[in-house]
Amino acid sequence: MFLRAKTRRKDGKDHRYWSVVENRRVKGGRVVQRQLLHLGELNDGQRAGWVRTIEELAGGRARARQMALFADDSPELPELSCAVVRVRLSEITLRRPRQWGACWLALHLWEQLRLDEFWRERLPASRKGLVRMLPSCVPLADKL
Repeated sequence: MFLRAKTRRKDGKDHRYWSVVENRRVKGGRVVQRQLLHLGELNDGQRAGWVRTIEELAGGRARARQMALFADDSPELPELSCAVVRVRLSEITLRRPRQWGACWLALHLWEQLRLDEFWRERLPASRKGLVRMLPSCVPLADKL
């Protein structure tokens, strides 16, 4: 026995209805499923209670299996003591990635060649006493 969810769209809103279903083997080795009980809409606590009840009725033959942490179409999340952010991993995309390897390599070469000392002697210091060339080399390094 297990719980099965059926989703129905009604009045522009998705409703999830639960039922208790049983697998039975019939002649010829086929497996058919039979709906034993229609439960209607359940919240997470009620659903967990029905899972425990089914485990008790099965007498240890059935074990609860968690197929997903949260169903993708579940509008509600269980009550947690911390802040939760819902993320759909299938919808995450990477747009215009920046190549940090070129920036790192350019700055590493800048330090190895001691270009900061070279430019410090040749460029005037800014009002804050910093060399102006170093901050300007970072955007240029990305173009290399």
